[in-house]
Amino acid sequence: MKLLKLVPDNTNIRFLRWRVPFYVISLILIAASWGMVLTKGLNLGVDFVGGQMIRVTFQSTPAAPVAELRETVGKLGYGEPIIQQFGKPNEVSIRMKLPEGSAQNADLADQMARKITAAIKADHADARIDGVDSVSGKVSGELFKTGMQALLAAMAAISIYIWVRFEWQFGVGAMFSLIHDVSLTLGLFAITQMEFDLNIVAALLTLIGYSLNDTIVVYDRIRENMKKFRKMPMPELLDLSVNETLSRTIVTSLSVLITLLALLLLGPNVIFGFTAAITLGIFVGTYSSVYMAAPILIWLKVNPTSFVPTETDVERQERLTREGA
Repeated sequence: MKLLKLVPDNTNIRFLRWRVPFYVISLILIAASWGMVLTKGLNLGVDFVGGQMIRVTFQSTPAAPVAELRETVGKLGYGEPIIQQFGKPNEVSIRMKLPEGSAQNADLADQMARKITAAIKADHADARIDGVDSVSGKVSGELFKTGMQALLAAMAAISIYIWVRFEWQFGVGAMFSLIHDVSLTLGLFAITQMEFDLNIVAALLTLIGYSLNDTIVVYDRIRENMKKFRKMPMPELLDLSVNETLSRTIVTSLSVLITLLALLLLGPNVIFGFTAAITLGIFVGTYSSVYMAAPILIWLKVNPTSFVPTETDVERQERLTREGA
């Protein structure tokens, strides 16, 4: 019985043939994404703009009626609540954005909290309000700042790692690829106005890791082929390397996408933004490994004849053995 092969042996797709138009399209998409972020802005969640968290325990039920609770709070007109399990299955936290003008008038926040707790008790007699906590805009702003710093630090550390492992040109390529992936994901959230909270920051960090993994696989094969084919033109060598890793890339991407599509279609609304961000990241991460990270090596003057590979311990021992013989 023959195994199903998603990518036939000896596949030879000329990816780099279209590197210039794809690079132009990608640059336009990056510029458009940042234009949307700067003009339309991100729909920041409670984590980043401040708000209230109400903790509720349902004493006579083994699990909290999240769907009913979301409907109860949502119809009050304060926006979509974020409801998450908090401890035991019958304990939940309800996070809400503060109403407009609450910074100048603290009574508005108190009124909102009283209306929400009254509505919950009216619809759910067994509900016990365990506490109402407020998160100030200042604290949330600092949270947003540290979240963005974490993203930038991760991208910088990854680029330095690739620089040390390969050459500085590879580090530049990886950095540009990550900027491309993060920019397009932020553009998606600016256009759709899906809520941008700490879950999305976690999704971006996950996306950075996935994109890096795919880029390193391609870069590793490029480095191996630069050792083997010292006289091969760089565009042909890059095409060869991408084609040789194509089967692994497609199998990995499809495996992850199957899970993500199930979460998108059947998962709860709480993780929809997180799942959407990673789903987009699978596509742009795979694309950027081929059309961002690889072609830039040509423009940075990397070629097999100028590449001096780092000699590993095994290679050094083999060389010394040959020289001694």
